[in-house]
Amino acid sequence: MQIAQFLERMPRGDLWVFGYGSLMWAPGFRPAEQKTGLVRGYHRALCILSSRYRGTPEKPGLVMGLCRGGSCWGIAFRVPAARVRRVLGALWKREMLNKVYLPTMVQVTVGPKRRIRALAFVADATHRQFVRELDLHGRARLVAQGIGQRGHCMDYIRNTLDHMRELGLHDPHLSRILDAAMDLSSEKKTK
Repeated sequence: MQIAQFLERMPRGDLWVFGYGSLMWAPGFRPAEQKTGLVRGYHRALCILSSRYRGTPEKPGLVMGLCRGGSCWGIAFRVPAARVRRVLGALWKREMLNKVYLPTMVQVTVGPKRRIRALAFVADATHRQFVRELDLHGRARLVAQGIGQRGHCMDYIRNTLDHMRELGLHDPHLSRILDAAMDLSSEKKTK
């Protein structure tokens, strides 16, 4: 989807953006407000091959996407209406270059009785970079080898998990993948 198409469909006024990976700890914009929130119907998954930010074409890394099913804790950021176009432009440049995500408005629960609609970047399961069937060790191998323009894939996951811990959130599956990747990386160094 092109940014112009999204802007046509988007509600007027402020925009909420839901971060579940690096957007949580490095959104790339200053929000007017942020809240911890839960999205139901999607879960965080290491499911997208990265050949630029966290890997190379020869040694791809693995980054996160939202996939159907389950639920996902993250952070909802409010962008004031006056800055929506500029922030969306930067997000499109960052997240939509390969069109591996589907920009989707999702419902986020941000309090006991408060729900908001927020933009989330949902993984496109039909995209060539989408990784379907891969066990924990297969994912860990990609994470261990991934180094790209924005650094090590392991740092990307570690930063996400650290930020989640600060918020009192946990992702045991993501932690197991990082632990396995660190084991693979230390094995490689000792050989």
